[in-house]
Amino acid sequence: MKVDLFDFDLPQESIALRPARPRDSARMLVVPGGETMRDQIVRDLPQCLRAGDVLVFNDTRVIPAQLDGRRVSATGEAKIGATLHKRIDLRRWQAFIRNAKRLRKGDTIEFGGEVTAIAEQRHDDGSFTLAFDGDQPVEVLLERAGRMPLPPYIAGKRPTDEQDKQDYQTIFAKEDGAVAAPTAALHFTPELLAALDEAGIIRETLTLHVGAGTFLPVKADDTDDHQMHAEWGRIEPEVADRLNAARAAGGRIISVGTTSLRLLESAAREDGVIEPFADDTSIFITPGYRFRAIDGLMTNFHLPKSTLFMLVSALMGTDRMQQAYAHAIEHNYRFYSYGDSSLLLP
Repeated sequence: MKVDLFDFDLPQESIALRPARPRDSARMLVVPGGETMRDQIVRDLPQCLRAGDVLVFNDTRVIPAQLDGRRVSATGEAKIGATLHKRIDLRRWQAFIRNAKRLRKGDTIEFGGEVTAIAEQRHDDGSFTLAFDGDQPVEVLLERAGRMPLPPYIAGKRPTDEQDKQDYQTIFAKEDGAVAAPTAALHFTPELLAALDEAGIIRETLTLHVGAGTFLPVKADDTDDHQMHAEWGRIEPEVADRLNAARAAGGRIISVGTTSLRLLESAAREDGVIEPFADDTSIFITPGYRFRAIDGLMTNFHLPKSTLFMLVSALMGTDRMQQAYAHAIEHNYRFYSYGDSSLLLP
């Protein structure tokens, strides 16, 4: 399938650089299958769902995975930037490197705060395995030397600041390991959760550690030639049991974010039963995919020609999503991680 089918023109002023305040005041475009789209706001969500429906959240926590340092080697020094991408073990992470042409296997990188790492291995995609010195968990080291890894379309327009430490974290965040936020859940507040509870909407959580690969552009001309990045996720057995029971009782499974959706679909059998899961997933969802685990999706607005726009097009149809995005642009919806939301109900 040609990647150009998923292109659209997005004005730069549509990219949100800060979130809505309060979070649940963000706008929400409701896109039902075959019905008229509706302009609402996130705090209307309880009225858009039914008692017995299940919202599935990702409880991953964003770590300060952006590092700036300098290479120290026999050939001299060089500035090196690193974005941690995927944990390998307690001391080692795979990382995308800025100024990678100046880094060689075996080089030492000093990141400040007495945090150093060895460039242990270079991978085919240009990333490196970094082995951190010491015996503390890498997450502890990052609190000293790292900063929040804002997406490039925000970080390229303004510097990261203290406010981002709160803004770029969901209220569900508890499992350290993500280098990008599950942004659909950034809209939720305690007040909205209370309203959902009162409306009989069920909540469940799973864990998918979002990697920096989620921001990698699709460079291939055809979707068949794109290599999807892998991310680690977990669905506990009791969560899978409750999801299956809710669906059997007539409730809909509504994924809050594409990360939750990808993990649920990775864990689902052909008959739609969701099984426990604890593994990497590199599922790549494009039009023609038959959804098994979910009945709807709440998600922000995504980049042109991105794997995430392909995913929502698979759920709702490419023409329908092009219409929805054209509506969003015309009516000044805010795009991307800090932007507005959509509720897709095929």
